[in-house]
Amino acid sequence: MKMNEVKNKTKISMIPLVLMLALSTIFVAIPITIAQEPETLVTNPFLGVTPNPVGVNQAVLLHVGIFRQLTSAEMGWEGLTVTVTDPQGNEEILGPFKTDSTGGTGAVYTPTMVGTYTLQSNYPEQEITETKQAPRIALGTIMLASSSETVTLIVQEDPIPYYPGHSLPTEYWSRPIDAQLREWNKISGSWLDASSKNPQVVAGNEEAPDTAHILWAETQTLGGLAGGSVTGEMAFSHGDAYEGKWASRIIINGILIYTHRTNTLPLVYTAVNLRTGEELWAKTFLDNRTLAFGQTLAWSGYNHHAVYSYFYVTAGGSWHAFDPYTGDWEFTVANVPSGTNIYDDNGWIYVYNFDLTAGTGYIWSMQELILPDTTGPTRGSWPPAGSFYGARYQTYDAAETTEAGALTENAEGAYLLNFTIPTDLPGSIYAVGLDDRVFGMDMSQTEVTTWAFSLASGHEGDLLYTETWAAPAIWADGNLELEFNVVSLDDEVAVIWTKETRQYYGFSTETGEYLWGPAESEFYMNYYGWTAFGERPTLIYDGKLYSTGAGGIVYCYNVMTGDVLWTYEAADPFQEYLFANNWWQLMLFITDGKIYLSHLEHSAIEPMPRGGPFICLDANTGDEVWRADGLFRSTLWGGIAVIGDSVIATMDTYDTRVYAIGKGPSEITVEMDGSTTLGSQTTITGNVMDVSPGTTDTAIALRFPKGVPAVSDADMSEWMLYVYKNFERPAATGVTVKLEAIDPNGNYQSLGTTTTDSYGNFGFSFDPEIAGLYTIIATFDGSGSYYGSTSTTYITVNPAPTASTPIEPDTETPDTETPDTETPDTETPDTETPTAEAPLISTEVAIIAAVAVACVIGVAAFWALRKRQ
Repeated sequence: MKMNEVKNKTKISMIPLVLMLALSTIFVAIPITIAQEPETLVTNPFLGVTPNPVGVNQAVLLHVGIFRQLTSAEMGWEGLTVTVTDPQGNEEILGPFKTDSTGGTGAVYTPTMVGTYTLQSNYPEQEITETKQAPRIALGTIMLASSSETVTLIVQEDPIPYYPGHSLPTEYWSRPIDAQLREWNKISGSWLDASSKNPQVVAGNEEAPDTAHILWAETQTLGGLAGGSVTGEMAFSHGDAYEGKWASRIIINGILIYTHRTNTLPLVYTAVNLRTGEELWAKTFLDNRTLAFGQTLAWSGYNHHAVYSYFYVTAGGSWHAFDPYTGDWEFTVANVPSGTNIYDDNGWIYVYNFDLTAGTGYIWSMQELILPDTTGPTRGSWPPAGSFYGARYQTYDAAETTEAGALTENAEGAYLLNFTIPTDLPGSIYAVGLDDRVFGMDMSQTEVTTWAFSLASGHEGDLLYTETWAAPAIWADGNLELEFNVVSLDDEVAVIWTKETRQYYGFSTETGEYLWGPAESEFYMNYYGWTAFGERPTLIYDGKLYSTGAGGIVYCYNVMTGDVLWTYEAADPFQEYLFANNWWQLMLFITDGKIYLSHLEHSAIEPMPRGGPFICLDANTGDEVWRADGLFRSTLWGGIAVIGDSVIATMDTYDTRVYAIGKGPSEITVEMDGSTTLGSQTTITGNVMDVSPGTTDTAIALRFPKGVPAVSDADMSEWMLYVYKNFERPAATGVTVKLEAIDPNGNYQSLGTTTTDSYGNFGFSFDPEIAGLYTIIATFDGSGSYYGSTSTTYITVNPAPTASTPIEPDTETPDTETPDTETPDTETPDTETPTAEAPLISTEVAIIAAVAVACVIGVAAFWALRKRQ
């Protein structure tokens, strides 16, 4: 028993000893650890120079970094430089640069002299920290300084070639557009505003229609003349007034989406290929909701770069996004804060809201709500598209809160700017420029007050100016009605309108100061109609103010001075319009340096006045590019014309059809007889036809069983009335055809040009010069209405027969001796002398005759020799 106690005591006494030894080891080790130098790591920098060699004054791309990536997307190595030594030995230091998380970054350098350059990248020593980590490297590690291998750059006198790029289309085209055809972005714009009546400056339509040529027409409801004795000359309803048709429509990436009227249920939207007229889908959204706006979002993240397109249907503070191509739902943004939408240059949508009384404001970003936190890998991709990092078909709640009742990180982060502004600014906000300013104005009959506050980074809400201008006495004396008219921050001008005097006044958006006015009075009928309602909207473009209205005169002013630069009168030659000599004009849009306008009325008299014009003018000079009377008449209460992919889509109130207007495809044929003989004239024939999608419509195909002829630009407006609206056939001129030939020796020759007739046919006389197979090439180079087309045919030219020549028979007497008395067994050959005028003999007969003569001579000689013997 005691032995066990001793043993147990011994074991117990050993425990403190072991602990003491362990602790002593730790205590000894601690000073050693603290005293150690931080770990170091040798680095391996790199430098790439592309292209190499390069021409002088051509840029090269430098790829700078080290072979060591970092652990998070926002991290990067800092302070890298590049040492450049030029051919004369001069050194230049580029940088410093910060890499991305891959360990590398890019920079651009342009050599300015011919010769050999040397370049070397330099990585400065830096430490691994919480905000700068690399896989498998401990915190505190020192990344040692180092330099890359030297790279030699050869700079030559001659420039190196770049990718040549591509021309704009010379033939009819449709989507999808190959991504390599980058230049085509100039002709493939969209129209994203579904319901606005205000005219717009629209980019991306550099082949906007130069004539009234129709691509296709689609009936959306009963329209046009009702017919019959009961209804007389009246037409079906076109929606003006108060029942507007085609009120909601957009064009997005070559797809036209529209509904025929918004107060008819079910509210069906139809999507068609704008360039072919092909229907893609027809759908009703939610509980008969209307389409609100579209979006083409340019996404550039560290995982992916792409464009995403959506159209939005709004309901109860929620935005529901749909795919334009399929009409399928993609995602929803719930509880969107109230305000006004605005786009940036990348197509991102923001909502702004400023309370001028309370002096508060915010700018909210849909994208920031959807994107996750700044450090996650998902932020490199656009989540609604679906990826390795995120699922599709989500709802993003702009009012989502935590358990504590505060907004979540994403919901809070969507408010990019939430700041105070000066209180009690008078009037209303009229323009907002992201990263620029908010411009406002207050108008009365005694004074005009202008103001602006900043949206520039770091100065949000700062008051830029407030200016007050004393109004002319006539404003109060005449009790004039004032309208804010139009503003352009790009052109730095805001314009107001006095209705009774029909005059404009200009104010600077940069300083708020009065600039000019009153401008000269416009025609008295321009008193009628309201700017805000869309009856007489104006537009500022390229330093010019454009104005029109019920008076039917288009005015172009210098927006900085108020001087009139030019006017255009939309004359009514037949006095159909009862209110003036000119047609009431609505400004639609400006694109491709052209301004498009159309006739409309608030509520048209029935039967409607005939010949209402659709007009295209040169926006700089006011010259008429084309005019189509009675072809497309606009609506005030429905949707105005829109443009995308350089094609106009509009509803015509004369027949309530939807028309697509633009440059169409053509087809040329050429024919000849299979062969001819050299020296004979032959005829080249063929035709040039309009093969636009609308020409395959059953009604048109029945009227034109051989196809619709192509006609000249000058006759296009009347021709379209004939083809699509059954008007009388005009005396139209055709198009020019160029004819060429490749002769049997492979030589090209221009034969000349000819013009088709109004049936599309052409004929041309051709005189081949040599025998053999000819290739005949017929080309229609195209016009403002059509893309060109080419066709070939072949003809064999046979040699001409050899020409006949007269042959005189030989009359020389054979050389013979006087015969003796012995009579030969055969008679002497007949030597009858030919008549004085010998008949023409062919070559073949002449040869036979010559042989016969030779035989006669031979026989005579034989007998003579025999006689001698």
